[in-house]
Amino acid sequence: MKKLVLVSTSLFSTALFAAMPVNQPTGSSFTLSNAPNQRALSTAFANPAAPFIVVNQEVDDSFRFGILGPLSIGVEMGDVSDLGDQVEEVEDLLDATYTDFNEANSALNRANEILDGIGDTAYIKTTASMQIPFMPVIYKTKNSGAFMIDASLSGVAKGSLLAGDVKVNSTNDGLTTKSSFYAQTATDLQIGFGYSQSMWEHEKGMLIGGVKANLHDISMGRASVSLSDDDVDAGDAISDSISDDAVSSTGVGLDLGVLWVSNNYQAGLTIANINEPEFDGAIIDQTCGTQSCNDASSLVSAGKLDASDKYVMEMQSTVDFAISTKGKQFTIGMSYDTNAVQDAVGDEYQWATTSLSYYGDSHFLPGIRVGMRQNMAGTELSYATFGLTILKRLNIDLAVALDTVEDEEGDELPRSGYFSIGYDTAF
Repeated sequence: MKKLVLVSTSLFSTALFAAMPVNQPTGSSFTLSNAPNQRALSTAFANPAAPFIVVNQEVDDSFRFGILGPLSIGVEMGDVSDLGDQVEEVEDLLDATYTDFNEANSALNRANEILDGIGDTAYIKTTASMQIPFMPVIYKTKNSGAFMIDASLSGVAKGSLLAGDVKVNSTNDGLTTKSSFYAQTATDLQIGFGYSQSMWEHEKGMLIGGVKANLHDISMGRASVSLSDDDVDAGDAISDSISDDAVSSTGVGLDLGVLWVSNNYQAGLTIANINEPEFDGAIIDQTCGTQSCNDASSLVSAGKLDASDKYVMEMQSTVDFAISTKGKQFTIGMSYDTNAVQDAVGDEYQWATTSLSYYGDSHFLPGIRVGMRQNMAGTELSYATFGLTILKRLNIDLAVALDTVEDEEGDELPRSGYFSIGYDTAF
């Protein structure tokens, strides 16, 4: 079986158990933006001041909590059409035996042509995240503030191609290359504690402040498998990087938020990870004696691969704004990250989002939300988003990237897709 298939399968299986949520909102907030919405519990995660407004004490409620999920899964691929066939063609050229130098040189030119075209953009990335059952739990006191605890299991997995030059071997009957498949994984068990309260009230509105501490237990793994190495099983190498060779560390991220809420509009500011916690990364093995290790050493020397890697949760500020009808049935929400940050596998994120939502008071009329989301950094992918809330509790959201690639049959597929489902208490 081809290495690409093994790598993709291993990464997808890993991501089904965990994914990194810090750079990709979960649940209905993927559609709704970071603007807190009283009707959508998942929007309480973004701004630490948000929990104060998602509990409706006008109907004598003091608690609001999740029940199951949201469970969110996403898949993203590089801007390379027919990626599988192109990588397999390179592998076939590397595995072949040639009768003379001219034949080998012709194959060399073809292999380098393919690698030049796909080397910087060939990747497959999978993400998933899930809230621990019954999380979050928000308790709002009668005269003071709102306390929140949440817990999630999450992670990210990415497989990419590190392209190196192809050369004719010393006997002129075959090709050799230091090009390698590179896999990165990160899992995160996160527990958050937050508090928010009204800081100033006026007839025109209310100023709410919030703080949240997030404890992260992050495990990171990496593996590099040479395209020319037939002695290393790619699937086993990926599994070992996750289960045996991964490096775990803990840290605490601190978030601050403020929110101004009036009758028909609100505006907020969030500063996440103000202390920028740092987590240990896995070391790439360069001394095991296999061709994969030797080629990894060459890629490190060439500056295409870091020998050791740390992950820093960089500080990011986000502004949000929403306007709504008096009963919050119709809401237009917007949010914008003012700076880009990297996730645990080195991809940049800076989201700009807008949405329109309707949440009625009937249990039988579904809530509907639509929106647009764009990453202003990194891939710069744009998404069309859509969500439904059924019986005021069951939330289903779907997002599809507007950029496409072609598969082996010539059919166009979106470069990325996202799906989420969760069940929580109603507003």
